[in-house]
Amino acid sequence: MLRIVIFEVMSANSFGKLFCLTSFGESHGPFIGGVIDGCPPDFPIDLEKIKKEMQRRRPGQSEITTQRKEEDEVEFISGIFEGRSTGMPIAFLIKNADHKSADYAHIKEQYRPSHADFTWQMKYANRDYRGGGRSSARETAVRVVAGAIAKQILDTKKISIQAFTRAIGKLEMEEVNEHYSLEQVEKNIVRCPDQELAAKMEALIKDTRAKGDTIGGVVECHIQNVPVGLGDPVYDRLEATLAKAMLSINASKGFEIGSGFEGTKMLGSEHNDAFVKTGSKISTSSNNSGGVQGGISNGMPIEFKVAFKPVSTVMNDQVSIDKEGNEIIVKGKGRHDPCVIPRAVPIVEAMAAIVILDHILINNSLHLKTSI
Repeated sequence: MLRIVIFEVMSANSFGKLFCLTSFGESHGPFIGGVIDGCPPDFPIDLEKIKKEMQRRRPGQSEITTQRKEEDEVEFISGIFEGRSTGMPIAFLIKNADHKSADYAHIKEQYRPSHADFTWQMKYANRDYRGGGRSSARETAVRVVAGAIAKQILDTKKISIQAFTRAIGKLEMEEVNEHYSLEQVEKNIVRCPDQELAAKMEALIKDTRAKGDTIGGVVECHIQNVPVGLGDPVYDRLEATLAKAMLSINASKGFEIGSGFEGTKMLGSEHNDAFVKTGSKISTSSNNSGGVQGGISNGMPIEFKVAFKPVSTVMNDQVSIDKEGNEIIVKGKGRHDPCVIPRAVPIVEAMAAIVILDHILINNSLHLKTSI
């Protein structure tokens, strides 16, 4: 009798087409790491800039983030020689130094509310429950490394990417400028350029943590000096790639570009972006499209928002079930962010940089001329 066994295989660990990142590792394993394929050769890699980006994302950086202590120092093991990329795969490791697996022993047989415990158990059967394993936001450190390299390449093309905290809970910025500097965003630990509102946001996060709870919010991102022509119809529209990138980040639950959902409240005559010409440059008088029309960049700043839900791990008791279906009380333990938004800012920038660089390389490949 022929017996066929179908195994579920987790293969979706890579992102990008020409500038491609593959990540590996679990939250409480010895290392996490990645392989970047498609980085242009002979490009000077500034390791100090990578370190600065990692410091913006790392845990334990302030009193409103998880107190897990990770230095997040990156060890490059291939693809960089004498400070420059070789064109070969760039492989790197990040050590997990401060993991406390004992904090998670109690959930080995439990399904925590709104976590990946149940779905991963059903799909893969062998679930690493320590800190969420592969489903942990610890993996996003790898994305920041790739994004930091992508940013350096984009810098040479005068393309800048800046994200910031737009909202925490019901506290939201009313006035938003088209461009904020890194210095403005980094003036406070919440990463909100409105300094007065940032103080209120910080107080709200602290109050929420004191109550054993968590809170969500919105990160907004602006990309300046994007050339016309990035993105491909029909399935590789630029906003579709950005949406996939952002919604692949842990705790993300919503993506909108340009006017987004607010645009549904406008008439077409109000929403349309009229084309204007200033000197030799063609632009639009408004930017409800968010810099993308027909799936292709139009040269205006790309502006989008990402919504993040409250962290699912709370310190208050919650009712759930175990693997046998018995009702249980889940105890909140471990070290977790009361709000992911401040640390999500550099992750959003990193994924945006990977998307934009990947589309630039794709565009360049379309215009290559070969002769035999």
